[in-house]
Amino acid sequence: MPARTVLAWRTTSGAATSGPAGRSVEWTVVGSDIGPLLLAATGAGLVTVVFHARPAVRDGALARLRTRLGAEPVRAPDSARLAEPVRQLDAYFAGGLREFTLDLDWSLTAGFNREVLSELASGVPYGTVVGYGDLAGRVGQPGAAQAVGAAMGSNPLPVVVPCHRVVESGGGLGGFGGGLETKRRLLALEGILPQPLF
Repeated sequence: MPARTVLAWRTTSGAATSGPAGRSVEWTVVGSDIGPLLLAATGAGLVTVVFHARPAVRDGALARLRTRLGAEPVRAPDSARLAEPVRQLDAYFAGGLREFTLDLDWSLTAGFNREVLSELASGVPYGTVVGYGDLAGRVGQPGAAQAVGAAMGSNPLPVVVPCHRVVESGGGLGGFGGGLETKRRLLALEGILPQPLF
């Protein structure tokens, strides 16, 4: 049985502020086995991970951050805030990390979605999967499988908060915001699916 994954984080209030006394957002794009990832962090922690961060996707993600957080995202490839997320993601994709221990800024999610994502982060370890309905039951909402699917689709912190580990109860992969091939690759990395042949 695989070791239990524990995700450590600090919770923030979720209030978006701006101006000199408000939050600042730093971002960078890093390469990975599943393509370029945009990482953004505030002083509270990692606030988003965005798949397929080529220019059009990157620009759209930055515009959403600007609107949602009320701050102008600043490109900062050497940011101290981003150094540890970059290091841990590199280690994860190299197969050497099963447990992310990052400060997370949960400002981009709230309510039921945040409750489900918190349960996913703390209760579904590396190398395991959970069904949408099972995850709904864990947060006291049996029968809310579709709402869990919506929460996975709105996850601002994929990979770190492992929505790729949520699958259909009948064995199907289900949906995935990063695309099914990305989901397959992440599940293969964790030993749940066979590695692709190419």
